[in-house]
Amino acid sequence: MNQEAFANINDVEKLKEIMASFVSDFSDREHNYKAEIKILNEQIKSLLDRLFGKKTEKINKDDGQRSLFDTFEPDTPILDDEPEEISVPAHKGKKTGRKPLPANLPRVEVIHDLSEEEKTCGCGCMKSRCGQEESEQLEIIPAQMRVIKNIRYKYACKNCEGVEDDGPTVSIARMPEQMIPKSIATPGLLAHILTAKFADALPFYRQEKQFHRIGVDIHRSNMCNWAIKVAQGCEILLEFMKGEILNGPVINIDETTVQVLKEPKRSKCYMWVFKGGTPDNPIILFQYHPTRSGDVARNFLNGYQGIVQTDGYGAYDFLDHIEGIIHVACWIHARRKFMEVSKLPGIKTANRQESPAKPLKYISKLYKIEREAKELGLSADGLYRKRQEQALPILDEFKKWLDAQVEKVPPKSLLGKAINYTLNQWHRLVLYTESGLVMPDNNVVENAIRPFVVGRKNWLFSCTSEGARASACIYSLIETAKANGLEPYWYLKFLFENLPEAMTEDEFKALMPQNVDKNLLENYTTPR
Repeated sequence: MNQEAFANINDVEKLKEIMASFVSDFSDREHNYKAEIKILNEQIKSLLDRLFGKKTEKINKDDGQRSLFDTFEPDTPILDDEPEEISVPAHKGKKTGRKPLPANLPRVEVIHDLSEEEKTCGCGCMKSRCGQEESEQLEIIPAQMRVIKNIRYKYACKNCEGVEDDGPTVSIARMPEQMIPKSIATPGLLAHILTAKFADALPFYRQEKQFHRIGVDIHRSNMCNWAIKVAQGCEILLEFMKGEILNGPVINIDETTVQVLKEPKRSKCYMWVFKGGTPDNPIILFQYHPTRSGDVARNFLNGYQGIVQTDGYGAYDFLDHIEGIIHVACWIHARRKFMEVSKLPGIKTANRQESPAKPLKYISKLYKIEREAKELGLSADGLYRKRQEQALPILDEFKKWLDAQVEKVPPKSLLGKAINYTLNQWHRLVLYTESGLVMPDNNVVENAIRPFVVGRKNWLFSCTSEGARASACIYSLIETAKANGLEPYWYLKFLFENLPEAMTEDEFKALMPQNVDKNLLENYTTPR
């Protein structure tokens, strides 16, 4: 209303009504501004915590120092707001002191003896040796390289000069098949280079410098080419590994970014990880794809029947509509969002039942059930029954709390986002209770992908898509070997010595990491 029109109003009641509307409108706007400012402050504090705060998601109940810096309300605990009975087992003392050095290491005895003068007693007689004292120190010999000189003897018949049969005139001993024919790289060298990069995150250019310091020139481009050729030779193993994953009862899926310089029109590419197999023989399979599209998972799972566990990424939504697939979500992702809220200082709630620590308490109770089951060594059936009896009542109570809070908490606030995320994923989050074969979270595959992320911080990018696929292949072999208790270097050396000679399907399958007997590697791990 303009000033002239307002001045012409003579009705007092009308003026009061207009002024009341102005006050109400101003109050609503002020309330909205304050709510918006509160949400923005939460976001700022959350970003500062991500940049400078602790990365751990563990919570210490007895962190007395926290009150010096944060302003949590005394009646708003971070964890349980109810005392919990704790049974303390009988104390068992541990022997203190240094652990003994590995018995399989070679020993070199160094004798320390007295001089002849020191062996002479003050009475003039020679002292007799009455014992000895032993101690051990650890020595290291810098890496040494040696040249394997292959000598192939030739044979010929001097009598007939080879004309009596259809065979060759000169016979020569056969060289064993090589992973890379006509290459200077032995299985041991290939295993060393690939383990250093893909298990220890040491880029090829740093290895090049290390080799140069011991007097050997191996260019990083040679190492790249060797890695690609090795991966091409191991592709058949990856096909068998994929087949065994698809035959397993549970598949965990995750993905992370990878930069590929020569991938056309792609700023971000992705390394996908699929974990499956059996609990005793797990398989971890990496696959490179230039996209994060759900078609990657759809093509991999074509025809699969069983449990698939993922995070809340929308590309996995198609799994809910495939008959025969049970799509399970990850409780750690839900917990992580509530953790972001609990880390913010100065959070105040009118009712402690509305505290952001309340959902953490429910989730903590769910994981307590899992810990108890692990300590008891329950089978899959026993774990299923325990979840049905103990976890479902907690989940029902948690769901009621979420439904009650969703109308009270602003949806754009961090707590509101955490509540809405959990409710949107609820139909998937509760499905882990329907089987004892699946865990509440997707940590098994997130832990499997972590070595790749650590390596990515060192080598930064792959040059070509071919190199990225080679990386996926070698990561698959190394991480599966580690998951099955094999030392990566010795497994790769064993593999590269035997794979070129393999011919049948059974021979190839026997070389997969989950099928290799640890005893077979004893000849490789015993120092020579």
